[in-house]
Amino acid sequence: MLKHLKLNNIFLLDIETVPQYESFDELPIHFQALWEQKSQYQRQPGQTASAFYERAGIWAEFGKIVCISIGIFHLQDKRTHLRVRSITSDDEKLILLQLIDLLNHQSPQLRLCAHNGKEFDFPYLCRRMLINGLQIPAILQLSGKKPWEINHLDTLEMWKFGDYKHFTSLNLLAAIFNLPTPKSDLDGSKVQQVYYQEKNLKRIARYCENDVITLAQVLLRFKGLPIIPPENITLVE
Repeated sequence: MLKHLKLNNIFLLDIETVPQYESFDELPIHFQALWEQKSQYQRQPGQTASAFYERAGIWAEFGKIVCISIGIFHLQDKRTHLRVRSITSDDEKLILLQLIDLLNHQSPQLRLCAHNGKEFDFPYLCRRMLINGLQIPAILQLSGKKPWEINHLDTLEMWKFGDYKHFTSLNLLAAIFNLPTPKSDLDGSKVQQVYYQEKNLKRIARYCENDVITLAQVLLRFKGLPIIPPENITLVE
Protein backbone atom coordinates (compact mmCIF):
# COMPACT_ATOMS: atom_id res chain seq x y z
CA MET A 1 0.00 0.00 0.00
CA LEU A 2 2.67 2.53 1.01
CA LYS A 3 4.83 1.79 -2.03
CA HIS A 4 2.24 3.24 -4.39
CA LEU A 5 1.04 5.97 -2.03
CA LYS A 6 1.44 9.40 -3.61
CA LEU A 7 2.66 11.98 -1.12
CA ASN A 8 0.82 14.84 -2.82
CA ASN A 9 -2.49 13.09 -2.05
CA ILE A 10 -1.82 13.06 1.70
CA PHE A 11 -3.29 15.60 4.12
CA LEU A 12 -1.44 15.37 7.46
CA LEU A 13 -3.22 16.67 10.52
CA ASP A 14 -3.11 16.85 14.29
CA ILE A 15 -5.55 18.44 16.74
CA GLU A 16 -5.15 19.91 20.20
CA THR A 17 -8.07 19.81 22.60
CA VAL A 18 -8.92 21.20 26.04
CA PRO A 19 -11.86 20.88 28.45
CA GLN A 20 -14.77 23.14 27.50
CA TYR A 21 -14.51 24.88 30.86
CA GLU A 22 -11.43 25.77 32.84
CA SER A 23 -12.60 23.91 35.94
CA PHE A 24 -15.17 21.33 37.00
CA ASP A 25 -16.98 23.93 39.12
CA GLU A 26 -17.75 25.96 35.97
CA LEU A 27 -19.58 23.03 34.35
CA PRO A 28 -23.38 23.35 34.34
CA ILE A 29 -24.82 21.21 37.16
CA HIS A 30 -26.37 18.59 34.88
CA PHE A 31 -23.09 18.22 33.02
CA GLN A 32 -21.27 17.75 36.31
CA ALA A 33 -23.45 14.71 36.95
CA LEU A 34 -22.88 13.46 33.41
CA TRP A 35 -19.12 13.86 33.85
CA GLU A 36 -19.31 11.86 37.06
CA GLN A 37 -20.93 9.03 35.09
CA LYS A 38 -18.68 9.30 32.04
CA SER A 39 -15.44 9.23 34.01
CA GLN A 40 -16.32 6.76 36.76
CA TYR A 41 -14.39 3.85 35.22
CA GLN A 42 -11.35 5.93 34.27
CA ARG A 43 -10.77 7.53 37.66
CA GLN A 44 -8.40 6.04 40.20
CA PRO A 45 -9.91 4.74 43.46
CA GLY A 46 -10.75 7.73 45.62
CA GLN A 47 -10.18 10.23 42.81
CA THR A 48 -13.03 12.71 42.49
CA ALA A 49 -14.68 13.72 39.23
CA SER A 50 -13.51 17.26 39.95
CA ALA A 51 -9.87 16.21 40.23
CA PHE A 52 -10.15 14.14 37.05
CA TYR A 53 -11.70 16.99 35.05
CA GLU A 54 -8.31 18.07 33.71
CA ARG A 55 -8.61 15.04 31.39
CA ALA A 56 -11.98 16.18 30.00
CA GLY A 57 -10.44 17.46 26.78
CA ILE A 58 -9.94 13.86 25.61
CA TRP A 59 -13.71 13.31 25.31
CA ALA A 60 -15.51 15.17 22.52
CA GLU A 61 -18.65 15.51 24.69
CA PHE A 62 -16.74 17.53 27.30
CA GLY A 63 -13.84 19.01 25.33
CA LYS A 64 -13.26 21.34 22.42
CA ILE A 65 -10.68 21.84 19.69
CA VAL A 66 -8.42 24.89 20.00
CA CYS A 67 -5.92 24.10 17.25
CA ILE A 68 -5.71 22.04 14.07
CA SER A 69 -2.34 21.82 12.33
CA ILE A 70 -2.14 20.66 8.72
CA GLY A 71 0.76 19.42 6.61
CA ILE A 72 0.96 19.09 2.83
CA PHE A 73 3.79 17.48 0.85
CA HIS A 74 4.86 19.04 -2.42
CA LEU A 75 7.70 18.56 -4.90
CA GLN A 76 10.04 21.38 -5.81
CA ASP A 77 13.26 20.99 -7.80
CA LYS A 78 12.72 17.21 -7.59
CA ARG A 79 12.88 17.38 -3.80
CA THR A 80 10.13 16.72 -1.28
CA HIS A 81 9.03 19.76 0.70
CA LEU A 82 6.51 20.15 3.50
CA ARG A 83 4.20 23.09 4.15
CA VAL A 84 2.61 23.31 7.60
CA ARG A 85 -0.05 25.72 8.85
CA SER A 86 -2.33 25.97 11.86
CA ILE A 87 -5.90 27.04 12.45
CA THR A 88 -6.46 28.39 15.96
CA SER A 89 -9.22 30.27 17.72
CA ASP A 90 -11.10 30.45 21.00
CA ASP A 91 -14.18 29.90 18.86
CA GLU A 92 -14.11 26.21 17.93
CA LYS A 93 -16.78 26.64 15.26
CA LEU A 94 -14.53 29.01 13.30
CA ILE A 95 -11.72 26.44 13.37
CA LEU A 96 -14.00 23.70 12.10
CA LEU A 97 -15.52 25.88 9.38
CA GLN A 98 -12.06 26.66 8.02
CA LEU A 99 -11.11 22.98 8.03
CA ILE A 100 -14.37 21.96 6.33
CA ASP A 101 -13.87 24.58 3.61
CA LEU A 102 -10.30 23.37 3.09
CA LEU A 103 -11.33 19.70 2.87
CA ASN A 104 -14.22 20.42 0.51
CA HIS A 105 -11.81 21.98 -2.00
CA GLN A 106 -9.39 19.06 -2.07
CA SER A 107 -9.05 16.27 -4.63
CA PRO A 108 -11.32 13.20 -4.20
CA GLN A 109 -8.10 11.15 -3.99
CA LEU A 110 -7.10 12.96 -0.81
CA ARG A 111 -6.18 10.75 2.14
CA LEU A 112 -6.08 12.05 5.70
CA CYS A 113 -3.16 10.96 7.87
CA ALA A 114 -2.74 11.25 11.65
CA HIS A 115 -1.14 9.29 14.47
CA ASN A 116 -3.93 7.47 16.31
CA GLY A 117 -6.25 9.38 14.00
CA LYS A 118 -8.78 6.57 13.62
CA GLU A 119 -9.27 6.34 17.38
CA PHE A 120 -8.97 10.02 18.25
CA ASP A 121 -8.54 12.84 15.71
CA PHE A 122 -11.04 11.75 13.03
CA PRO A 123 -13.96 10.76 15.30
CA TYR A 124 -13.31 13.77 17.56
CA LEU A 125 -13.55 16.11 14.56
CA CYS A 126 -16.80 14.50 13.40
CA ARG A 127 -18.41 14.69 16.84
CA ARG A 128 -17.45 18.31 17.36
CA MET A 129 -18.74 19.23 13.90
CA LEU A 130 -22.13 17.74 14.72
CA ILE A 131 -22.19 19.42 18.14
CA ASN A 132 -21.50 22.75 16.42
CA GLY A 133 -24.31 22.12 13.91
CA LEU A 134 -21.96 21.68 10.95
CA GLN A 135 -22.11 19.32 7.98
CA ILE A 136 -19.37 16.70 8.07
CA PRO A 137 -17.35 16.83 4.81
CA ALA A 138 -17.54 13.76 2.58
CA ILE A 139 -13.99 12.64 3.36
CA LEU A 140 -14.91 12.32 7.06
CA GLN A 141 -18.30 10.65 6.59
CA LEU A 142 -17.33 7.19 7.80
CA SER A 143 -20.63 5.96 9.24
CA GLY A 144 -21.68 2.63 7.72
CA LYS A 145 -18.38 2.08 5.96
CA LYS A 146 -16.47 -1.16 6.39
CA PRO A 147 -12.92 -0.89 7.77
CA TRP A 148 -11.37 -1.66 4.37
CA GLU A 149 -13.45 1.08 2.78
CA ILE A 150 -11.85 3.76 4.92
CA ASN A 151 -8.81 5.20 3.18
CA HIS A 152 -7.48 7.30 6.03
CA LEU A 153 -3.90 6.64 7.10
CA ASP A 154 -2.97 6.09 10.72
CA THR A 155 0.72 5.70 11.55
CA LEU A 156 -0.15 4.04 14.86
CA GLU A 157 -2.22 1.42 13.05
CA MET A 158 0.54 0.87 10.49
CA TRP A 159 3.06 0.22 13.25
CA LYS A 160 0.78 -2.30 14.97
CA PHE A 161 1.04 -4.76 12.05
CA GLY A 162 -2.16 -6.39 13.29
CA ASP A 163 -1.15 -6.31 16.98
CA TYR A 164 -4.20 -4.44 18.25
CA LYS A 165 -3.16 -4.43 21.90
CA HIS A 166 -0.03 -2.48 21.03
CA PHE A 167 0.28 1.30 21.50
CA THR A 168 3.32 3.31 20.45
CA SER A 169 3.50 7.08 20.78
CA LEU A 170 4.61 9.32 17.95
CA ASN A 171 7.54 10.47 20.09
CA LEU A 172 8.71 6.87 20.54
CA LEU A 173 8.50 6.21 16.80
CA ALA A 174 10.57 9.33 16.17
CA ALA A 175 13.16 8.13 18.68
CA ILE A 176 13.53 4.59 17.32
CA PHE A 177 13.84 5.90 13.76
CA ASN A 178 16.41 8.44 14.98
CA LEU A 179 14.39 11.30 13.57
CA PRO A 180 15.21 14.90 14.40
CA THR A 181 12.22 16.35 16.22
CA PRO A 182 11.61 20.08 16.67
CA LYS A 183 12.36 21.23 20.20
CA SER A 184 9.37 22.06 22.38
CA ASP A 185 8.91 22.79 26.06
CA LEU A 186 5.29 21.68 25.80
CA ASP A 187 3.57 18.33 25.90
CA GLY A 188 -0.05 17.22 25.66
CA SER A 189 -0.59 17.28 29.41
CA LYS A 190 0.21 21.02 29.55
CA VAL A 191 -2.01 22.23 26.70
CA GLN A 192 -4.93 22.96 29.04
CA GLN A 193 -2.72 25.08 31.31
CA VAL A 194 -1.21 27.00 28.38
CA TYR A 195 -4.68 27.65 26.96
CA TYR A 196 -6.54 28.74 30.09
CA GLN A 197 -3.78 30.27 32.21
CA GLU A 198 -1.28 31.60 29.67
CA LYS A 199 -3.90 32.18 26.96
CA ASN A 200 -1.17 31.39 24.45
CA LEU A 201 -2.68 29.84 21.31
CA LYS A 202 0.48 30.52 19.34
CA ARG A 203 2.52 28.31 21.68
CA ILE A 204 -0.05 25.54 21.31
CA ALA A 205 0.09 25.91 17.53
CA ARG A 206 3.89 25.54 17.48
CA TYR A 207 3.57 22.34 19.53
CA CYS A 208 0.86 20.98 17.23
CA GLU A 209 2.91 21.85 14.14
CA ASN A 210 5.88 19.99 15.59
CA ASP A 211 3.74 16.86 15.79
CA VAL A 212 2.68 17.24 12.16
CA ILE A 213 6.33 17.58 11.09
CA THR A 214 7.25 14.47 13.06
CA LEU A 215 4.25 12.64 11.58
CA ALA A 216 5.46 13.52 8.07
CA GLN A 217 8.97 12.24 8.78
CA VAL A 218 7.67 8.97 10.28
CA LEU A 219 5.49 8.39 7.23
CA LEU A 220 8.48 8.94 4.94
CA ARG A 221 10.48 6.38 6.92
CA PHE A 222 7.59 3.92 6.58
CA LYS A 223 7.84 4.42 2.82
CA GLY A 224 11.62 3.98 2.88
CA LEU A 225 12.20 7.56 1.71
CA PRO A 226 14.68 10.17 2.97
CA ILE A 227 13.35 12.56 5.58
CA ILE A 228 12.80 16.22 4.78
CA PRO A 229 15.64 18.54 5.87
CA PRO A 230 14.65 21.58 7.97
CA GLU A 231 15.30 24.00 5.11
CA ASN A 232 12.57 22.28 3.07
CA ILE A 233 9.94 22.69 5.79
CA THR A 234 7.85 25.86 5.65
CA LEU A 235 5.61 27.10 8.47
CA VAL A 236 2.83 29.17 6.94
CA GLU A 237 1.48 31.97 9.12
